Amino acid sequence: MLSRRQLFILQAIVDDYVQSAEPVGSRSISKRPDVTFSAATIRNEMADLEEMGFLIKPHSSAGRIPSHQGYRLYVDQLLYANEPQSQRLDFVQHFFDQKVSEVEAVMRKTAAILSEMTNYVSVVLGPAISNTKLKQIQIIPLSSSQAVAILVTDSGHVENRTFDIPENMSATDLEKFVNILNEQLSNSPLGQWESLMTVEIERILDKHVHHYKEMFQFLHRAFKPGNDEQIFYNGLMNLLVQPEFKDVDRVRAMLQWLEDSGEVYSFLSSANTSGLTVKIGEENHLKLFDDISMITATYAIDGKSVGSIGLIGPTRMEYERAIRIIKQMADGLSASLTKLYRHDG
Repeated sequence: MLSRRQLFILQAIVDDYVQSAEPVGSRSISKRPDVTFSAATIRNEMADLEEMGFLIKPHSSAGRIPSHQGYRLYVDQLLYANEPQSQRLDFVQHFFDQKVSEVEAVMRKTAAILSEMTNYVSVVLGPAISNTKLKQIQIIPLSSSQAVAILVTDSGHVENRTFDIPENMSATDLEKFVNILNEQLSNSPLGQWESLMTVEIERILDKHVHHYKEMFQFLHRAFKPGNDEQIFYNGLMNLLVQPEFKDVDRVRAMLQWLEDSGEVYSFLSSANTSGLTVKIGEENHLKLFDDISMITATYAIDGKSVGSIGLIGPTRMEYERAIRIIKQMADGLSASLTKLYRHDG
């Protein structure tokens, strides 16, 4: 267990290194107005902290930098004791107080604000598409034998598919088919189409529309939510301004990884199942993240976690501010989406 003096010195080194990106020496700590012990004492304590694995002495520098273990202790034991309990971020609150009508618009803006306020890479995982609700289906004939089907969800997500119109299906039947689906399926989760069809709608379609089964089977196959990946990024170029990312090959590897939406979705989904998580360096179990920290927080709709937001940056991250921002963003996002899904917004 570290002494109060050792904890103080570790915190001072982390705080200084986060700001300067330069190894911190005993003299710089001894000059602080709140320090009452000598530079020699600080050097001895720094040597002990290094021996215990909380500090690293890079190259031949006289100063030290925090190790991943040091950052972990800082986040777990020193950070929250100093965090202002009532401090609010008015800019964030103002955004979520605004009336918005589409989930995807909220997601994109959330990613932009997170990145802008922290200067890190922001990643927002949207709610699973299967949990979104149908807003409208449109079918637009392209010719006598082909048409395009357009599906719009309440999140603002839009997809379209071109298909062959079933033989002997008239334009009138096609119009009736669309009208019935919009009337019966509007505001229903996409993942429930099949059960809703067998229980509630088939009798109505059978009565009014010829060849409806072929059309519905096409729509169900074409728009079945098998890929739930909704990922929104911002601030990718923020990596370039960090001293840790001077290596062009490393930046390229990170950007390539971020472009793999399936990999990113799986990685961030498994990183956080509930609440807030801070993973430092090798804790991410990904070699590319050896010197990278990731902070994630889940957001909820009606109290049920449905997605997460995250920040990716160097281990030399401004943890206190980043955590405070991401907490408020997650809370605001939860409240905003709950209103949307209740149709109160």
